[in-house]
Amino acid sequence: MKGTLVSIAMFKASDYKLLSVRDGFLATAKESLKYLSSLAINDCLSPRHFLSFILVLNLTFMIAFLPFRYFATSATAEPVMVDNELNVEVVAEGLKSPSNIAFLGPNDILVLEKDSGKVRRIVNGTILEKPLLDVNVANKKFERGLLGIDIASNNNSAPTQVFLYFTESKIRDGEDNCPLNNYCYPGNDPLGNRLYRYDLDEMNSTLVNPKLLLDLPATPGPAHNGGVVVIGPDNNVYVVVGDILGDLNATSRTAAQNFQNGSSPDGRAGILRVTQDGKNVGDGLLGKNGILNKYYAYGIRNSFGMDFDPVSGNLWDTENGPEYGDEINLVKPGFNSGWISVQGYWIPTKIHNHPLRDFAPGEVMLRPNGSVSFVNFSEYGTYSSPKFIWYTPMAPTALRFLNSDNLGEQYENDMFVGDMYGNLYHFDLIKNRTDLDLFGPLKDRIANNPEEIQGVKFGEGFGRSLSGITDIEVGYDGCLYVVSYEGTIYRIVKGGSSP
Repeated sequence: MKGTLVSIAMFKASDYKLLSVRDGFLATAKESLKYLSSLAINDCLSPRHFLSFILVLNLTFMIAFLPFRYFATSATAEPVMVDNELNVEVVAEGLKSPSNIAFLGPNDILVLEKDSGKVRRIVNGTILEKPLLDVNVANKKFERGLLGIDIASNNNSAPTQVFLYFTESKIRDGEDNCPLNNYCYPGNDPLGNRLYRYDLDEMNSTLVNPKLLLDLPATPGPAHNGGVVVIGPDNNVYVVVGDILGDLNATSRTAAQNFQNGSSPDGRAGILRVTQDGKNVGDGLLGKNGILNKYYAYGIRNSFGMDFDPVSGNLWDTENGPEYGDEINLVKPGFNSGWISVQGYWIPTKIHNHPLRDFAPGEVMLRPNGSVSFVNFSEYGTYSSPKFIWYTPMAPTALRFLNSDNLGEQYENDMFVGDMYGNLYHFDLIKNRTDLDLFGPLKDRIANNPEEIQGVKFGEGFGRSLSGITDIEVGYDGCLYVVSYEGTIYRIVKGGSSP
């Protein structure tokens, strides 16, 4: 136990995807002090490790009381577009920690409030007072909560069906007790990360008839829960699940995380695919036993964004690295994203007893197949390199294809990606739609620093740093809608007026 105490205390700014950094430091410092006290009282803390903890706490408080400008772009920043023929409108504001949205119809939006577990409805820009649903969510740390939504398109008299993914709590919101960003006290664990299907009642006012489709792990956590839900062109339901910090415990190190002697996959570290009734799709891609037959892809550390290319039908995702190596990936059936054997083009090297970092980039592996040990499942378990990498983490989140020419023909069917710093990026694809059309300093597929990424910058200011973009959607009007974790939904329009 004593040998792992400093590891338990680690935290890093790039993992505070959904929490104000300064508030995160304050909360961590307060809970860490309580935790230390309890250990000291019970003689569980060695003097050497106690000194290490005190140094970490001092650093925490020092950073916590720095002016907020060290952590945010601007408290009053407004979105700005690179293309001066495009403008940004506010659709709704005053939401509490919105994570995802989905459209019921024109000017009719369902929005998830991550920490409250409430599904809100916005009609013509007005947030209705009564939520459609309020579920119990674990939310004591920044990445648990109500995380993903999509709506099935029914062209018959059947009820509209809504799919939700959330970290479910037993009785009430916030039952989990997590003093640190990578440690929770035992005994207060969530029920799990769960995918449910609901029916929308005839009045479009309540979500009813919950059906549990997937019951997935939520420990050790509390980070890396993933959460994006997408109904694919095949009408199956896809949900991305992170590794839930599975490398922390021997019992949660699975083959799906590329641990050579890992336990059987349990639903973490992958993209899972099921029918709208929660059943397997055929015989499965990676195997026929247990949950393995539901994996569409694996080796994923964590992701906040995925979407299907409307032209080719290919699936793409974003992936968050540790202290380096955020990615954009083309996700073919059976795709192995490489974690924990490789991230970006580098082999992760564990950093021990460091207060702010967990993995550093090790040896460069431009073509790691044959040089790195990956876990393979049948003929489909195949690693392929990222199509784009941020060397310096920017916490990419939502990914969306714009299947419309309402912003101009030059953007039709292109890819748009957001990050938690409030930046919006635009990527063209090559003719066969299997790669990004990169140029200049990005031709090597790597943004080595923030300056190199400027060539694909589409907009900025969609929320302050680390409270930026959580979702991007295409509305019935063919415009891009951008969700800021600060509580605002924006719409990008051409010429500054409603189409």
